[in-house]
Amino acid sequence: MPRYRYFTIDVFTNVPFGGNQLAVFPDARGIPEHRLQDVTREFNYSETTFVYPPTDPQHTRQVRIFTPGAEVPFAGHPTVGTAHVLASIGEIALTGDTTYIVFEEGVGAVPVVIRSTNGVPTFAQLSVTKLPEIGPPPPERTILAALLGLETDDLLDGTWSAQALSSGLPFVLVPVRHRAAVARAHIVIDAWKDALAGSWASEVFVFALDAERPGSDVHARMFAPALNVPEDPATGSACAALGGYLAARNPLRDGLLHWRVEQGFEMGRPSILEVEVDVADGTVTGVRVGGSSVLVCEGTMAIS
Repeated sequence: MPRYRYFTIDVFTNVPFGGNQLAVFPDARGIPEHRLQDVTREFNYSETTFVYPPTDPQHTRQVRIFTPGAEVPFAGHPTVGTAHVLASIGEIALTGDTTYIVFEEGVGAVPVVIRSTNGVPTFAQLSVTKLPEIGPPPPERTILAALLGLETDDLLDGTWSAQALSSGLPFVLVPVRHRAAVARAHIVIDAWKDALAGSWASEVFVFALDAERPGSDVHARMFAPALNVPEDPATGSACAALGGYLAARNPLRDGLLHWRVEQGFEMGRPSILEVEVDVADGTVTGVRVGGSSVLVCEGTMAIS
C-alpha cells in the first residue's frame, strides 16, 4: 500500500502544543481524490493541506485545504503553516532572510512572505488575494446573542454592530463589550441552524477590543459548525476580514494599521496572529496576516 509523508505543525505560536494544529502532505500526488476528505477526518484538525506542483510555473505550489467537513477555497493558518513546513524541509529554497512565494489556492494566487534567521524559518505572512468584502446583513442583535448563548447587551451596536465579511471565506464578525463575554460565548446549535446555517456567512467570529496579554489588541474566538469545526484555535481568514472591519472604523485615512489578535485561549491553544492593513484615502488596499509556527512531528500514512 502506498505511503505518503506528512508533517504536523502548530501555527500562530512560537511554542509547541499551542496555536492551531495543521497536517501537511508536502507531496500529495497519488493520493486518491476520494481519500482527501477521509485523511482530513483521520487527523480531525481544523484543517489539513495537500500540496501539488503549481499549474502556473511562475507560482510555487498548489495547495488544497480541507476541514473535517469540506474543502475550502482559502484559509489563513493552513497557508502560513504549509509555507513554514515546505521551507523547513527544503521543499522551498530560502533566498535569505526574506523569501517570497505564491500558493495557488481555490481563491486564486496567494502571496506569502517567509522570514528566516540563519536558514531557519521563523515567521510567515500571507497577503489576501481578495480584499475584505461586505456581505448581506447578518441576523439582528438579539438573534446573534441567542445563538451565542449571550445577553443582547453583551453585543455592541451602532457603528460597532455585527457584520458579515469575507476575504475568501465568509464570517459573521460579532463585536462584544469585553473579553469575559467572548469567554462565555458558545454556539447554541438549534438557534444557529435557524439563523445562520446555509446563509452567505455561517461561521461566527466573536471578538472584543479587550485583550488578555500585554501587546495584544483583540481577544477572539471562532465557531464553524458548518465546516465541522466546533471551535478554531486561530483563524487567519477571519482575522483578514477583521482587518477590513477595524480599518473601516479607524480614523487613519492613509498608512499602515496593525493589530495583534489573540485567539484559542479558552481552548488551551493560545494563538497570536499579526494583522496588517494598508489604507489609502480611507480605502483598504492590502491585508496581511502572519505569525510564527512550530514543527511538531512527521510520519507516513498508508493510503489506497
